[in-house]
Amino acid sequence: MKKVFLLSICLFLAGSATHSQSGNLAEPPHAWTLQECILYARQNNLQVKTGRLAASLAMQDLLQAENNRLPSVSGSLSQSWVRRQKSATTINGTQAQGSFSSNYGVNSAFVLYNGGLLHNTIKANQLLVQSARLSVEELTNEITISLTQAFLDVLLAQENTTVFKELLTTSETQLKQGKERYDAGSISRKEFLQFESQIAADRYNLVKAENTYRLSLLSLKQVLQLPTSYEMQIATPAQVEPEEAILALPLAQQAALDTRAEVKNQEVGLTLAQVNRDLAKAGRLPAIDLGAGLFSGYSNFQSFKYFSQLNKNLYETFSIGASIPLFSRRQNKTNLAKADIAIEQAKLALENTRITLTQQVEQAYLNLQNAQAQYRTAKEQLKATEEIYRITQEQLRYGAINMVEVLLQRNNYIQSVQTFNQAKYTAILYNKIYQFYTGVPINF
Repeated sequence: MKKVFLLSICLFLAGSATHSQSGNLAEPPHAWTLQECILYARQNNLQVKTGRLAASLAMQDLLQAENNRLPSVSGSLSQSWVRRQKSATTINGTQAQGSFSSNYGVNSAFVLYNGGLLHNTIKANQLLVQSARLSVEELTNEITISLTQAFLDVLLAQENTTVFKELLTTSETQLKQGKERYDAGSISRKEFLQFESQIAADRYNLVKAENTYRLSLLSLKQVLQLPTSYEMQIATPAQVEPEEAILALPLAQQAALDTRAEVKNQEVGLTLAQVNRDLAKAGRLPAIDLGAGLFSGYSNFQSFKYFSQLNKNLYETFSIGASIPLFSRRQNKTNLAKADIAIEQAKLALENTRITLTQQVEQAYLNLQNAQAQYRTAKEQLKATEEIYRITQEQLRYGAINMVEVLLQRNNYIQSVQTFNQAKYTAILYNKIYQFYTGVPINF
């Protein structure tokens, strides 16, 4: 009793600790980093939770299969009372008489041999547990990539918003300068109105950028399955730059084949199909069972007392039985044929998964190469247009250039900035995806 009490206390404390830990990890942070987004999704995504429950169900089947090797024990107890009429010298000629009896028994059965059915059932359930856990890992990998893309979209929109805020500030300064020059008669009203038009265009572009940021943030919230009322904030990384060095394609493909959950899951599926064939073979083999029992009883018709009767009436039984399949109407042959077909299907599924994965890695490699090339080109273009735009602003300050040329160089600069930002975050995304295929965790 003391051991049971201590065990209950330990289980209660362990359960409390587990609940506390999961509660702390599941609590949304004040400002989200990419790592916190991934961790939160791994713990709280509904599909991931459903997958974990499926793995728990598979574990219960495994525990049952392991315990099926143990002997079964059952008890029986019956109490009976019989009332009957007995002839006697009475006024009515008969009198009622009752008898009471009890029967007690304990039975046990044990499977001595069943063609490896129990052993292979355990192996099959172990593989099913592995498969369920690998399916959860596959799902978390997909969510990780989706979160990375959504998070980078937010950073891109945030950076574009910052750029348009700075451009609006510059336009407001230029408007003041234009007003002074207009009042002084240095420029015409038409040129002054172009300054005001530029202010309106910059405000419009800023509103568009802010709307894109809000939509990107909404997409990230939806991937995280956060409630609508939750106000989400992003922790901007200190520095976000694309990495130039990448793993060679053959090495990356081999690393993906060695580490990715989808390949491991198909390998488990092939092994499971082979074990299922062994289970099908068991239908052709005999099964041998052992049985034992202990029985006793009591009746008030006997002159012995209760416990003396139980001891006197005690007897044991022992049995051994064999079941030999003779004719199953082709059922066993059909099961084996189906198992062989399932093995071939599993082999094809594994090969298809490997081919698909190597193609995905190759596509990610080409996407990364193209993105890095575009990033380098966009960086050079931005450097040139930024310098041209700076010179144009200086010329505008001294009245050495007209507004049409200023607007032209300004638009070139805005387009270069947007192209550069898009190229930068695209290169970062493809780099993270390519490395993730090789087993490198995604982080900033």
